[in-house]
Amino acid sequence: MQKKVLLNANQIDIIINRLVCQLIENHHDFSNTVLIGLQPRGIYLLQKLLNVFSKNHPDKKITSGNLDYSFFRDDFRRNEKLININPSKIEISIESKKVVLIDDVLFTGRSIRAAMSSIDSYGRPESIELMVLIDRRFKRELPIEANYFGAKIDTIDDDKVNVVWGNNKANNVVYIEK
Repeated sequence: MQKKVLLNANQIDIIINRLVCQLIENHHDFSNTVLIGLQPRGIYLLQKLLNVFSKNHPDKKITSGNLDYSFFRDDFRRNEKLININPSKIEISIESKKVVLIDDVLFTGRSIRAAMSSIDSYGRPESIELMVLIDRRFKRELPIEANYFGAKIDTIDDDKVNVVWGNNKANNVVYIEK
């Protein structure tokens, strides 16, 4: 398979800083907002966002958590593969909170639908927004759209978009395999 770099480390860094600014514009003091990283890969983007908040906006008190939605997937019982379950970590009620779900790539929308179903276990949020690093615009199977996105990419079915988070931010990269 041929790999093509879509976003390098500098571009990802700029995008993450822009996403933080957009969150601040829309959520101001974050007193009623919870950022939720979707397991397994959305937690890495959440951590990068939290790092920017703590470094550049230490006055913002961010409430966050991690969510594993595996048991809510529509293919849960159809798949022969064993599912790798990650522990959810949401230590507050999200009742009447503004929730921002965070994931790396939006493709068909099925993972996001499962996450929205599973979030009800923690309370009824006032609203749910979606943030993704990459929005694969074509092949959406459900009417789900990101409120915040780093980049929109046109791909075909066989393409695979990979987000690689390195040990230091210089190693972060997004590439496509054709």
